[in-house]
Amino acid sequence: MTDTSTLSRNPIRRVLISVLFFQLGLAGLLFWGDLQDGLRLPGFGPSAPALTEPIRPGDQTRRYRPDRAPAPGQPMPTSPLSDRLVLTTIEAGASALLEGSIAAGDGDRMAKELGELAQKPQRVILNSPGGSVQDAIALGRFLRAEGFNTALRDGDICYSACPYLLASGVARDIPDGGSVGVHQHYFGESTLLPAFVAVEDIQRGQGEVMGYLHDMGVDPLVMRHALVTPPDEIYILVPEELRSYKFTTNPTES
Repeated sequence: MTDTSTLSRNPIRRVLISVLFFQLGLAGLLFWGDLQDGLRLPGFGPSAPALTEPIRPGDQTRRYRPDRAPAPGQPMPTSPLSDRLVLTTIEAGASALLEGSIAAGDGDRMAKELGELAQKPQRVILNSPGGSVQDAIALGRFLRAEGFNTALRDGDICYSACPYLLASGVARDIPDGGSVGVHQHYFGESTLLPAFVAVEDIQRGQGEVMGYLHDMGVDPLVMRHALVTPPDEIYILVPEELRSYKFTTNPTES
């Protein structure tokens, strides 16, 4: 047995033992953060079906990976979308296609590229697995201020933060073959703890998102689906929900 009197007479040993326990506790916190950020032990993975499985009302939650995110019921893409938004003009310049993940800085970068086009497109078509919420909102406010319409095409996806870009359109067109999905987001960053414990950042971020949706004419109640869907899953909105939450509009609506 360890002689407690020996420990009390050896302050260096006490300090080293304290540091060891602190490091073990810190390692536990970091490991738990990794679990929340995608690392999962056997038997603890998401229970939702794969995104390649078709959806139906009441069965709309699917496993989600931003680097491999097809529309429900479609085969897994052979290559991922770009890791940042890429702007391409299509339809003889009448439309601008934004494809890829929404990376940090894409809000300002895409606003600049759209503003520099020789011919202003009538609408912005989206195909994105999501990304930075802050950049999506910033770019969305630019799109609304400039009077752009937004749309998806058959087979296009708009997941995670992408619906905030979609919401910015003065008119919004989503065909039955397009796919819109929502889930929980991380707000803020920490080098020690995962963002889900940063309650203040989460509350501020959710408040900003709900205010933004209201400003865009989309019902903030859509967030009830996002708030109960973890980041490694996605809740796919069916056409009836897209209409009821006012994600889709008629061309004459604003």
